[in-house]
Amino acid sequence: MKHLLNLLAAVALLVWGTHLVRTGVLRVFGGNLRRYLQRSLGNRFSAALAGIGVTALVQSSTATSLMTSSFVGQGLITLPAALAVMRGADVGTALMSVLFSTDLSWLSPLFIFTGVVLSITRPESATGRFGRVLIGLGLMLLALQLVVQATGPLFESEAMRAVIASITSDLLLEITLGAALSVLAYSSLAVVLLVAAMAASAVVPLDVALGLTLGANLGSGILAVLTTAKSAVTVRQVTVGNLLFKMLGVALAAPFLGLWLRYLQPHVGGPTQLVVFFHLTFNIVTSVLFIGLTTPVARLAQRLLPTPPASPATSRPRHLDPSALSTPSLAISNAAREALHQADVVETMLIGTLAVIRTNDLRLAEELRKMDDTVDQLYSDIKYYLTKISREALGEEESKRWTDIISFTINMEQVGDIIERVITDIEDKKIRPQRNFSEAGMAEIVELHERLVANLRLGMSVFLNGNVRDAQKLLEEKARFRDLERAYANTHLARLMDRATPSMETSSLHIDLISDLKRINSHICSIAYPILDSAGALAPSRLRASQLVPMDDHP
Repeated sequence: MKHLLNLLAAVALLVWGTHLVRTGVLRVFGGNLRRYLQRSLGNRFSAALAGIGVTALVQSSTATSLMTSSFVGQGLITLPAALAVMRGADVGTALMSVLFSTDLSWLSPLFIFTGVVLSITRPESATGRFGRVLIGLGLMLLALQLVVQATGPLFESEAMRAVIASITSDLLLEITLGAALSVLAYSSLAVVLLVAAMAASAVVPLDVALGLTLGANLGSGILAVLTTAKSAVTVRQVTVGNLLFKMLGVALAAPFLGLWLRYLQPHVGGPTQLVVFFHLTFNIVTSVLFIGLTTPVARLAQRLLPTPPASPATSRPRHLDPSALSTPSLAISNAAREALHQADVVETMLIGTLAVIRTNDLRLAEELRKMDDTVDQLYSDIKYYLTKISREALGEEESKRWTDIISFTINMEQVGDIIERVITDIEDKKIRPQRNFSEAGMAEIVELHERLVANLRLGMSVFLNGNVRDAQKLLEEKARFRDLERAYANTHLARLMDRATPSMETSSLHIDLISDLKRINSHICSIAYPILDSAGALAPSRLRASQLVPMDDHP
């Protein structure tokens, strides 16, 4: 039992080390890797080379698959180009298995020590995150040593020998077991290294090790399909196409395992090298053979997963890409883009409100009120997406941006609610009773509305670019708008004293409307507070106000 626990602990350490390296590299270099990958998709050969390079860094063909799938989902690249990237990704992960199979045990304590020092002394910086990558590399090397040490005593028992004997000569079972282990470990690289270590300890026969290695390759394709199961169809087409390639490769390679052992075993140094070089050769040969089949396989994947016809509700690009969550900086950017779309919907509602006031169009009023449901849904989607981003993985700037996005979407959601109430009041107090604002009152509403639309657009620019000067201008507009609202409230009272009939009929609506416009402006101007706070340009009284979501107006 003790030896079994030691082996399980060593395997868990290997999987955890692989996870640390993959997530660490994506967090430090993820945005740059995605840009490099996108720029390298001019043709299938450069795309394959890019797949090799990116996968060698992140040590996961699954991570590369998710990146590439997100590009296809956003319409940035074609499906054949994405499949070409995956041909290279398989070679990249195989190259890393060859590297880790060499004797690098002396690097393990060096990597772990250096990584711990960097992560403790600079925890929130890119240097600290790179330290976690070094810790992961050190743990992987250490785990491989522990696997070799634990497997010897464990597999000397008669029970374990009987289990291994039951697998021997059943290639389909070996492939299935290798695929299952890859899915469970979330890494084909870890499984291949584990199998190589077990082969070196004579725990499993070489033919069984090769069967498990084929299964590990197949498992990485299955894992990518499972990971994107809830993504858009265009995203899933990439992982399904990649799985088709892997199934075809395994089917072609399986009959030749005996020939590999017969002719190449005498020329390879040992069992470990035999396994990892088989893994590398398998991926190189299948990638070279299949690189010309990316277009036919892409068509087959599209037939298996046909893209549903676009409807007006789903035709726009969706920026909340689940596959980007492994790269926090990119996920933050995606959330910001979706927040801007939410603001676009709010702007449409705001502009339409004036049209309803002028034309008494009840159908338009109903459409605008329904748009508030879209604003609310976007707020929920963005908030849920942001909660799935690991806060521990975010640097200081990214954490601030995370908070800014949440604050921005809250303000936009509340602005949408206010506009919905305003439209309802216009229907009940103006359109149905067939009343009209006075000419002077309408001019005041138009001027406030124009200023409000301009401030909303300025607020969107401040949110997007973080320009301090524009943020200061937005805050100044808040004071101007408040003064203008007070002045127009006084002029309206003066018209009431003059007994102007239109002013008397719409007095309650007029006062409520300009008050609601001021509240909307207050929410919009709150966008400036985080920007000015970060720049140290916010007065103490404003700083206290900015920490509260505006329900009426800041002093």
